[in-house]
Amino acid sequence: MAYELIWAPSARLDLRELASYVAESRPAAAGRFVSRLLQTVEHLAEFPQSGRVVPEFDDPSIREVIRKPCRIVYRVKSADRVVEIVRVWHAARGTPEC
Repeated sequence: MAYELIWAPSARLDLRELASYVAESRPAAAGRFVSRLLQTVEHLAEFPQSGRVVPEFDDPSIREVIRKPCRIVYRVKSADRVVEIVRVWHAARGTPEC
């Protein structure tokens, strides 16, 4: 049974800002960019442990998948069967705060 996917407000804002940034120079690419990120996130509902533990936090419930140039940081709440997308962070921005 799949986990429920939820988006933290911070992740929603990150995604909107990234899409706007891409759209400024390449409007057609912005839609493809967001679509690829969403496909990656949807995969987590079936495979929540597929991402690696975020090294900066060293907490097994805080994981990430890389979809260049972004880090998709998420929290696995196994007891509730929830994957919470916490941040969608452009790699050039350094370490995300969760």
